[in-house]
Amino acid sequence: MDRDNDRYRLLTRRSLVLGGIKLGLVSTLVGRMYYLQVLESDRYTMLAEENRINMRLVAPSRGQILDRFGVPVAINRQNFRVVVVSERARKADRNLEQTLMHLSELIELTESDMKRVMREIRRKRAFVPVTVKENLTWEQVALIEINAPDLPGVSIDVGEIRSYPFQGTTAHLLGYVGAVAESELNGDPVLSLPGFRIGKNGVEKYHEKDLRGVAGNSQLEVNAVGRVIRELDRKEPEPGRDVTLTIDIGLQQFVQDRLTAEDSAACVVMDAHTGGIYAMCSHPSFDPNQFTQGIPADLWEELTTQPTHPLTNKAIAGQYAPGSTFKMVVGLAALEAGIVNTRHSVFCSGHMDLGDHRFHCWKKHGHGSLGFVEALAQSCDVFFYDLSRRIGIDRIHDVAKRFGLGQRLELDIPGERSGLIPSREWKRAYLGKPWTGGEDLNASIGQGYVLATPLQLAVMTARLVNGGFAVKPHLTKQVERSYAEQTEWPSIGVQKAHLDLMRQGMWAVTNGPTGTAHKARIPEPGYELGGKTGTSQVRRITMAERSTGVLKNEQLPWRERDHALFVGYAPAHNPRYVCSVIVEHGGGGSSVAAPIARDVLYEAQKRDVARGVALTAQAPAEPGRVMAPPIATVGGQRNGG
Repeated sequence: MDRDNDRYRLLTRRSLVLGGIKLGLVSTLVGRMYYLQVLESDRYTMLAEENRINMRLVAPSRGQILDRFGVPVAINRQNFRVVVVSERARKADRNLEQTLMHLSELIELTESDMKRVMREIRRKRAFVPVTVKENLTWEQVALIEINAPDLPGVSIDVGEIRSYPFQGTTAHLLGYVGAVAESELNGDPVLSLPGFRIGKNGVEKYHEKDLRGVAGNSQLEVNAVGRVIRELDRKEPEPGRDVTLTIDIGLQQFVQDRLTAEDSAACVVMDAHTGGIYAMCSHPSFDPNQFTQGIPADLWEELTTQPTHPLTNKAIAGQYAPGSTFKMVVGLAALEAGIVNTRHSVFCSGHMDLGDHRFHCWKKHGHGSLGFVEALAQSCDVFFYDLSRRIGIDRIHDVAKRFGLGQRLELDIPGERSGLIPSREWKRAYLGKPWTGGEDLNASIGQGYVLATPLQLAVMTARLVNGGFAVKPHLTKQVERSYAEQTEWPSIGVQKAHLDLMRQGMWAVTNGPTGTAHKARIPEPGYELGGKTGTSQVRRITMAERSTGVLKNEQLPWRERDHALFVGYAPAHNPRYVCSVIVEHGGGGSSVAAPIARDVLYEAQKRDVARGVALTAQAPAEPGRVMAPPIATVGGQRNGG
């Protein structure tokens, strides 16, 4: 009996333990369920909703770029592309390779295209579309649509692609767009979108934030494997803002076409009073449309290995010895320093000796006695050798800086270079050597260490002829100043009488009987131009060569020929347009660069007249018409300066 009681008590104890364990488990389960379903209800509801709803960014439409008259120069065009969904092709019992082979009979598909498509299909889910080919023509789209029953899983998708209707004419100016590099990711989620393009150079890069716009989003309901069931909500993206430039695309085309006669050249046309750039061209150029979808390796190699550097914007990044176009700065430095007066004259015998070195004038037997106007008109080197010996490089440096040389001008596109205006301190700091007297003479004719870009030469000319105001160049029309606001530019602090004297000399260069660019004048009354020729050497002429005869440019290899330069303004009686031209290895500035500038300035004025704009009312009357005094003809003239 006692044994039975013991067994009963043991069983009861075990039952209680097991019951307690079960009760604990049930309590834990109930507690966990209460925690999940009551206390954490909101959190898990949100997580479930996030799994059901997929938020996707919608790329914004890129803003257009327009010229000053509203002509689009960078636009978005429809991009028809063919895509394939492997899941649909397999459901139709069609081998995917067979579908692609059939598609290749309708549009051109290379073997590399086929391999890329198959590689992407293996990496992505079966219901995700894969792009087969972009930029389809209407004919190709129609052909695919007609054959759609035989192309299961294949469909046409429509997007946008950046397009440059003027191609190489605006390539250096606008730049181009390209795929986002890893280093360019800055937290903006739109940059992570597949196929998204951003500005890589030029206006496209400088105004990237304005042009890009703001992404929208789409709420999509998806199933457990991520397939889209329906769109629940959509917020449309904000398109990018349009950017209007100061460029006149008609003049831009004219200038670019005019430069194509040369191997390598650049030209800038600018308003002397507002700083607005009407044309800025670099030749040779390239088609920016080729960069939009990724340029082929062979074409990239061709562009980067050409000796004429088609990818370089020579107008802002080309640095050249300015040659005789620099002589006005030297003349002004001497006048402003009070070392000489406006009646200063020098006798040119064809050379100047300094120590045991002889510095030659371009005219072997000399120009005789001449003053400022005649020296500029005939581009006498000895006259400016004399000035530089009197004033030294530091005074030249200070005045050159006032005219915008040797510094970046903060143009609203990237890639601008600063050029170089040397000084004694510069040479000591960078080369560790003292300045020499011979280097003064070289600098006085725009040689030696002196370097300038075509943009800087245009700005220099503008400040010379606009009354001495520190106008700055710009390409964006929103910041363009009107003629009435011209006085807002600060003065560069050069006397009006000295500026007028330089303009007399520049007028005589093209309109005087002995001017180095007399043949490049504009004979039509009211359209006359003034300017200055320049020829900069790229090689040293030896004494032996001088004794036997200096080789002509056409006798030299292209790379050893002189650069040809010209700076000019028009109309001469009331300047509005300024122009700078550089022809790499083109020879003499008077015979090569001056005719280009003449044609460009004449075209700019004619375009104004065609629009009903009076040339005489374009700029403030000051400093008025400046006529050069009669200049005696000196025999033996050649294309100098």
